[in-house]
Amino acid sequence: MTGLRERKRAKTHAAISDAAIALFLEHGFDQVSVAQVAEAAEVSKRTVFAYFPTKEDLVVHRFADHETEAARVVSARPADVGPLTALRGHFLDGLRRRDPVTGLNDIPAILALTRMVRETPALRTSAIRFQDGSERALAQALGETAEVPALTARVAAKQVVGLHWLLSMDNFQAVAGGMSADERYPAAVTDAEHAFALLSEGLGEHMRGNRPRL
Repeated sequence: MTGLRERKRAKTHAAISDAAIALFLEHGFDQVSVAQVAEAAEVSKRTVFAYFPTKEDLVVHRFADHETEAARVVSARPADVGPLTALRGHFLDGLRRRDPVTGLNDIPAILALTRMVRETPALRTSAIRFQDGSERALAQALGETAEVPALTARVAAKQVVGLHWLLSMDNFQAVAGGMSADERYPAAVTDAEHAFALLSEGLGEHMRGNRPRL
């Protein structure tokens, strides 16, 4: 009975989400009400809020699994692999798989969803909230599995999560501008390799420029 109940909940959750995303992409996030989502999903407005506490959750829940992804990669890495090496390998593997979270995916529906998140203030705010959660989770994983001091872990987590966002947005912009994911792939790999090398080596040598140091 429990299994049947869970399957029914999952089906309802998916139906509401699919109906919402379809309406948002067709009409715009701000132009669609929760009542319209409920009508399209053939459920009550109360049911929508039971599954999705806010209107923004109807969209950003699709990114929820990624909130702790970096932390899971660090926690699950082999004992002889450093955290940054594991994160670098995971991101490069995501590029190879055209994982949407890397920005390197040219499926029209995914491009449209990413564009909507980028261009809708309320959704961008929710995305930042997920970034904050990702930073906290990664900092905790670094402290627990790599014995990294708390402040060092927080600084490192902010750099890694920010780097991931920057690379994914660069890839998205290239693909949204007309480049196919396959065409963008070599540059995406080069950018990722360079960016992770900067984190590994430190930025000091790259930020001195030609001006005298104080």
